[in-house]
Amino acid sequence: MELSGYRELWRTRGVMALLAASLLARLPVLATMVPIAFLAKDLGGSFRWAGIVAGAYSVGMAIAGPLWARTADRRGARGVLLVTGMSWSVALAVLAAIPSGLYRLMPLLTFLAGALVPPVMQTLRAAWPRVVHGPALRTAYAVDATAQELLFMVGPMLGATAVSVASPRLGVLLAAAMSAAFIWWYALQQPGPLDHDHASGPRLTARQLLWHRYRLPLILSFGLWVMAFNGVSLGIVAFADEHGERLIAGILEAVWAFGSLVGGAVAGALPGRRTSYLWRRAALVTAGMLLCVFATWSPVALGVALAVSGLTLAPAIGALYERLGALTPDTVRTEVFGWMGSAAMGGAAIGAAISGAIVESFGVRYVWLLAAVLAAASLVLLVRIPPEQQTEPSLPAGGLLGESP
Repeated sequence: MELSGYRELWRTRGVMALLAASLLARLPVLATMVPIAFLAKDLGGSFRWAGIVAGAYSVGMAIAGPLWARTADRRGARGVLLVTGMSWSVALAVLAAIPSGLYRLMPLLTFLAGALVPPVMQTLRAAWPRVVHGPALRTAYAVDATAQELLFMVGPMLGATAVSVASPRLGVLLAAAMSAAFIWWYALQQPGPLDHDHASGPRLTARQLLWHRYRLPLILSFGLWVMAFNGVSLGIVAFADEHGERLIAGILEAVWAFGSLVGGAVAGALPGRRTSYLWRRAALVTAGMLLCVFATWSPVALGVALAVSGLTLAPAIGALYERLGALTPDTVRTEVFGWMGSAAMGGAAIGAAISGAIVESFGVRYVWLLAAVLAAASLVLLVRIPPEQQTEPSLPAGGLLGESP
């Protein structure tokens, strides 16, 4: 193990400010859903209504994400982030102030709020290849994936704390205030806009961008992973409910996330193979899910299995980010990460629905079997993705499916 990648990141001017600003900018995005769900439940009187409201928010994000990302590629990320960040903050404030008698407007308001969510994650992942290079780039993506795991723990917890200590309305207002401040700071840390006259690769249509022999399998694989991960989260809740102690769910989620944190930190410090194939990391994710299938007989056994499984997640996700960024021209890199985000939103919704049906019909352990099958499907898709060393110098601009690379 070596720390050269971390040292290079630390020494590169602007990297630490960009990373810190991105962490704070992502925080309100992840802290919003819990207060919105409780606000909908309080006003509408049921969690079914809360699910409808949350679903409208997710649909807005999935539809608008690629559009904002494409605009960031064409006009620069800073302006898009400032416009969406301030607009999203206003939309959340309006949602927090909605009178109780107008609660039926919540799906429309949350759809609009979801459509205004700033493309923070997309712009960050598109910016890394313009800021760092070589081993530090692999480390940057590993750190990004690891930080995302941490934020998935802290963000919802922050939202839940605001709801518990104050109220759902104040929780939504807190997210609005954080977004106005943190996204403004993050926008100011963005690298300068691309010179499209000299940028590598032409502008591509959405079809050219997606219908590509490498990019499409990468995006689909990420959607399958998120489908599996969301199903596992539901499986953890069902496992805790079976054992009559709901606190187990929080502990197991934390153990799983901690394993991913450790795995990502270690992956960022490793020098890497001379030829690094993404499918190998996908195989480890599959193996980790299979391990959990045989560990559902006790909370301790499942906790150990989840910790081991978690070790594989952030390294695989970080490697997928790196491959997708390297296999995409500069002029459309933000947009491709926007489409990846939409695939994740769709995968999360489908994974939760299918896993719920599996728990009811077959039992909790089969959720991890489903996750292993989904991870194996992603492994098949990733087998032909070229390794890190072979692609960057000779990446074609088009490369549509059926064409020679």
